[in-house]
Amino acid sequence: MLPEYPLMRWLLALLPVVALLGACSEGARGPRRTVQHFTPRPEVRQCLSRLGATRASFTPLPDRYFGAGCSTLGTVRLASLRSDDGALGLTNLGPVTCPLANTFAAWARFGVDRAAQQILGSELVRIETMGSYNCRTVAGTERLSAHATASAIDVSGFVLADGRRISVLGDWSEGSSAERQFLRVIHTSACKRFGTVLGPDYNAAHQNHLHVELSGSSFCR
Repeated sequence: MLPEYPLMRWLLALLPVVALLGACSEGARGPRRTVQHFTPRPEVRQCLSRLGATRASFTPLPDRYFGAGCSTLGTVRLASLRSDDGALGLTNLGPVTCPLANTFAAWARFGVDRAAQQILGSELVRIETMGSYNCRTVAGTERLSAHATASAIDVSGFVLADGRRISVLGDWSEGSSAERQFLRVIHTSACKRFGTVLGPDYNAAHQNHLHVELSGSSFCR
């Protein structure tokens, strides 16, 4: 038990104030952040170099494991791609493997953008997606989806420089003849670059997007 000295009582009374000031000071600075540094594997570094040569804007991401076979290894977060005339925006796109990002960048520039110019008469300015990484199985099976390893992208729409928006859901069957042609041309173009491409003609689950992934052996539906 502490003796009842006036000085001691004064110091004990002051402790909560000191603690409060310390808390306020830390709150003003914000919590300390730990910066994680990582070194990509050699094959990933080579892939990142190739992706950089496409003039895409991206951020390499650390490898992560989520359990149940789900992971994001050797992935990047794409901010934008390059077209013949400038930057191509992207929406709703999470981590994607670097090889997939490279193939997607080439398809966007040489497949989608050029088809938009030739068929629709306007440059492509944005690709809309329904995401990439998703820890799940293929519908109706126990087999992991390519999305579970960030190895697939679901593409839902395209925005042109003249303001038009072409969507897989709205224009695959109901669009103008030029819009329907555009979607089928880029679907065929994707089949030449990706291992698996699934669209509205495959099943009802793909009526609103084009699923593209590198794995598979020219499975194009």
